Amino acid sequence: MIVSATELELEPLIGENKVYDVLITGIGIPATIFNLTKRLCQKNYDLVIQAGIAGTFSGSIKKGAVVLVDKDIFGDVGIYEKGNFNTLFEAGFINKNEFPFTDGWLVNQHEYLSQATLTLATGITVNKITDDVGQVNELFDKFNPGIESMEGAALHYVCLMQNVGFLQLRSISNMVGERDKSKWAMKEAITNLNVELKSLLTNFS
Repeated sequence: MIVSATELELEPLIGENKVYDVLITGIGIPATIFNLTKRLCQKNYDLVIQAGIAGTFSGSIKKGAVVLVDKDIFGDVGIYEKGNFNTLFEAGFINKNEFPFTDGWLVNQHEYLSQATLTLATGITVNKITDDVGQVNELFDKFNPGIESMEGAALHYVCLMQNVGFLQLRSISNMVGERDKSKWAMKEAITNLNVELKSLLTNFS
């Protein structure tokens, strides 16, 4: 099954003859968790591939590049107090190695990642996108992520809990914090995303 937040991100693939299911979850963590869990309770899948655009924190991951995310985290679930943000793990509410977490991260152990030619990146998933430089730097300093999305950790969480194989494929449209869309590479990102998605699908056909 191919999962994406919006039809726009899969536009080059939609309408083609296919031997896979497509699920458009809607944008954000709640919509992804609900709709993905609902589908997985209705039908069994060997593999779920989430495909979408993302922002990059790192100059080493250029706009238009496509990456596979090997681990992700809910980056803004926690406690903000006296100017400091602590995750629920740091606050002592959840054990950082309580399933499905590994040291606080949602780690993908799919065997394909060890042989993939695409760059592997660390993801962070947030409920809100911001242009606040201070908040962007805070996220980077705490988690040292490569990319940011609004759905990635939801995929990891649901599939780990449901024991379903998964891959998160992301194409970079913008620098994190940049809200001037004229500086984004949206068209290039979507084109490259679907090229790599088609290539990936051939490995599992």
